[in-house]
Amino acid sequence: MAQVKIMARRNGPFRVEAPEGAIELVDADGNAYDLTGKTAFSLCRCGGSVNKPFCDGTHSTIGFEAAEAAVKEVDKAAPEQPKASS
Repeated sequence: MAQVKIMARRNGPFRVEAPEGAIELVDADGNAYDLTGKTAFSLCRCGGSVNKPFCDGTHSTIGFEAAEAAVKEVDKAAPEQPKASS
């Protein structure tokens, strides 16, 4: 089983669960966020949180809707073989 689990919450944040110290989360400048003592946290994906990159629940008040179903790639059918002429 994977050490890190990231779950897309229905019309909500990405929920990240991992043993303490297993994840390093850094900003665009490479500065690490302090995750000391955290084994789970939620990352905003609606864009409305005032505490980005973390979720503050804003998604529930702005009507955020997301596609979160894991969709399997459709099996590629083998090319059709030419029919033998009679």
